[in-house]
This record gives sequence, structure tokens and C-alpha cells, in this order.
Amino acid sequence: MRGTILVTGVAGFIGSHLTKRLFDEGYNVVGIDNINDYYSQKLKEDRLKMLLNGKVKNYRIDLEDSEAVMSVFKEVQPEIVVNLAAQAGVRYSMENPHSYITSNLNGFISILEGCRHLDVKHLIYASSSSVYGANTSLPFSTSDNIDHPVSLYAATKKANELMAHTYSHLYSLPTTGLRFFTVYGPWGRPDMALFKFTRAILENSPIDVYNHGDMLRDFTYVDDIIESIVRLLDHPAKRNEDWSGEKPDPASSAAPYKVYNIGNNSPVRLMSFIEAIERRLGKTAVKNYMDLQPGDVPATYADVNDLYSTIDFKPSTDIQNGINKFIDWYMEYYDKDSPADLDEKKVSGF
Repeated sequence: MRGTILVTGVAGFIGSHLTKRLFDEGYNVVGIDNINDYYSQKLKEDRLKMLLNGKVKNYRIDLEDSEAVMSVFKEVQPEIVVNLAAQAGVRYSMENPHSYITSNLNGFISILEGCRHLDVKHLIYASSSSVYGANTSLPFSTSDNIDHPVSLYAATKKANELMAHTYSHLYSLPTTGLRFFTVYGPWGRPDMALFKFTRAILENSPIDVYNHGDMLRDFTYVDDIIESIVRLLDHPAKRNEDWSGEKPDPASSAAPYKVYNIGNNSPVRLMSFIEAIERRLGKTAVKNYMDLQPGDVPATYADVNDLYSTIDFKPSTDIQNGINKFIDWYMEYYDKDSPADLDEKKVSGF
């Protein structure tokens, strides 16, 4: 058995995939997830059934419960922590802002304190491409300024990066922040575009196409995200000996702190994304064209040079391939009649 890794958000989309991969590779994996009702609790429970099978323990606690979190740290004694738990969603942050402070800020400080007091060797945590906010210089680089978020969700993710840096500086805690770019794939979240579009097209319901389809997203397949995280486990952040306070690099520090983009480095137009879904389903979507929504940005595009130089890997899954795999999972999970152009062979979610 390899070392112990604590994964928060273990019942979530990325967390469940990561947990399975780590367990399969021989790590002792322990999870924290409160199974909240932001989206289908059944989907979360089903992820756990496929993954845990009595072998991976999950603590059903809220991260903002600092005493409960500290008790888990003391019991588990993790060497590495991967914090993927968060209140997600840009638009929902305008409807329920308090939940983002509770989960993303109060919850994160519980994790930082646990890592500090239990001498964790490496904290990896989820940030987001949304931190780039009003920045329009493409591709987005981790050396770019991120002082202009356009949603509360993005602001909390930037705050996580600042909090992590503080603990790296004060307590020499190696922290690695990962700015994920529009993750998709099997077992994805129902509030995300691929899930909503697939469901609506199958039900002959209209889909909302924001900014009249004139949007670019750096869609990143979940397996590429997982591969990146696994490779980074053994690359804890180190002090940048060349870092200068006169010309500070936002992506590194004189403290053991580092931030990476994890994106496909190949943005796709929203209309091309929809067409790829239509091709796999063999149906044309009924489209409801709408203006750009508050909190949204017109384009995302990841510069992943730093990631590649560190782990010799960068995401590269073709969008049609990734969408096909998601739809294969969706049809099986919801026991739908397969469209004519789907393979007859059923494909497992993993």
C-alpha cells in the first residue's frame, strides 16, 4: 500500500474519478464529502457505490466544521491532501452568495489548518479558469494578473490561491493550485452544458445558447485532468529561487507555492461543441439564442507550458471523442434507448 491521500469532494465529478485512479494505483485513499443537494444526491451516491465498494472510507462532514475536519486529519494522518470540494457554479453564486463564502472560504481554511498542524507534505487544491475574469489576453497564462474577477465564484477561487500562498509563506506548506478549464466527461455535473444539452436534445426541449453561440471554451476531458493531478502528486511546490518582489511572478513565489493551468490548450466554439453532441445523438437541437450572462466570459484558452515542463504531459483529448464517451455513459446510466449511430456495446462510466 502506498501513502495516504485525503481527497475532499470525493463524491463529486472530479473527486470520484481521481479517487478511483488513486485506489487502483495502490494508494490508501480517504474521502470527505457532505453529499449536499446542490445537484442530484443520487448521482453522488451512485459515484460512491461504484468507487467505494466498502474499500474507500468517506467522512460525511462539512468542511466549514473545523473541529470535525481536524479530527479527520488527526485520525487519517494524510501525507498528501487534494482539495476538490467547493460550492461550484458561476450563475448560482449570484443566487446564493453566502454558500460560496461558507464552503469555499471557511471550508478551505479548515483544510489549510489541518495541513499545517499535521505536517502534510503537499496540498493540491482546485482553483478555476474563472479567476482570469475580465482578462482578454489569450491564451490565459498563470503569469497574468487576475485582479478583476467577474463572479463571486471566481473571487472565492482567487481568495483560495491567496490563502494558500499565505500558508506556504508562513508555515512552509507546499501548495499547488490547479486552474481547471471547463471539465467534462462521464459522471459529470448536471448543471454543466454538456449534461444539460444532452438531456434537452434527447427530450426535444430547447437549449439556451448564450452569447448567441459566439463563445470559446477550452473544454478539458476529465481523464486528462486526473492524469495531470496524479503526475503532480510527486511534484510538490518548491521555492522559486529567482523570484523577485520587484517583478513578482504570480504563478510562483519565494515560498513553496505554485499555480498551474490545466486545460486542453485548444478552445472550441460553442456552436461546434453543440454540433458534436448533435452528431453523436443523431438529432438536431432546438436552439434558444441568448445574450451573454452576467459572470460569464466570452472566451477561455489555457497556456499549459508550465504544466508540460513540470510533468511532461498536457491534456489533448479530442472534443468529439470526449463527448462520445460522455454520451455513452449518459445513455447507459439513464437507461435510454440508444440513438442509431451509437455503438451497440454498452460502455462503463469508467
